[in-house]
Amino acid sequence: MTNPEPGGAPQDPGAQPVAKAAARAALLAARSALSPGARAEAAAALAARALELPEVAAAGTVAAYVSVGREPGTHALLDILRARGVRVILPVLMSDNDLDWAVYEGAERLARGPRGLREPAGVRLGPRAVLDASVVLLPGLAVDGHGRRLGRGGGSYDRVLARLADADAHPVLAVLLYDGEVVERVPAERHDRPVDAAVTPGGVHRFGGGAA
Repeated sequence: MTNPEPGGAPQDPGAQPVAKAAARAALLAARSALSPGARAEAAAALAARALELPEVAAAGTVAAYVSVGREPGTHALLDILRARGVRVILPVLMSDNDLDWAVYEGAERLARGPRGLREPAGVRLGPRAVLDASVVLLPGLAVDGHGRRLGRGGGSYDRVLARLADADAHPVLAVLLYDGEVVERVPAERHDRPVDAAVTPGGVHRFGGGAA
């Protein structure tokens, strides 16, 4: 996969959303160029790499998500974690764009949610259920060497990360990406919160402590 450069962080705060939009367009275009076979191969490798994080391998509860479209695939990882006895909770999008959570009970128990999302059909646990997770796996489009994550811009995970910070909860935050999406610099805004690691098919990258 090509390594699109999201660009430098602009000095003018008003320019940052523009820079983010340009970065998202470039990264989404690169994902669109991936063949179905390449995406399937990446998903299998991503599941294996995620388990190389000791915190994931030892976790009692992991907050994850169901990949859609051309996102790095998470379905294999979800099933592996569940088969190992890990309690996996998945997001449920609410009307205000905040996230509720429910336990993953298998692919057959996923229902179609808003915006084409696949969501667990079980009991809603409430937005604060994420505080029980020792690992939170995040979607994203890119991350830089400072752990700054570029998301899609909906703001749902900004609320999740703020909720964790407000509760003084410190799970491992890991973004799941394709190779080539760990970049030199991501446009950042003041409210953006860094992640601890990125998992790609090619390896695990830790921020603040080097790459694994």
